[in-house]
Amino acid sequence: MAANVLNSPQAIMMSVVVVRAFVRMRQELFSRSEMEKRLLQVEKILLGHDDRIRDIYEKIRPLLLPPAEPTPKKIGFHVREKVPSYRTSRKKGRHV
Repeated sequence: MAANVLNSPQAIMMSVVVVRAFVRMRQELFSRSEMEKRLLQVEKILLGHDDRIRDIYEKIRPLLLPPAEPTPKKIGFHVREKVPSYRTSRKKGRHV
């Protein structure tokens, strides 16, 4: 604005410097907003990966635990018999 009032090379130079500074500031603000959008996008992707990794860990975790101790076999002779059925079946429709 000084170049409008003063007609000197120094005033013109300062006016050009001020305009360049505003142009640069606008570029930086635009660049920052683009960077912010990109960072939000990356953060969203990483949070999705974090959830998936947590799910995988929860599924793998039981496999990392030591196996349960097997129950010792009993020594000796054992007979497995069927449990007797004491109930007799009734025929339908017949009342006694």
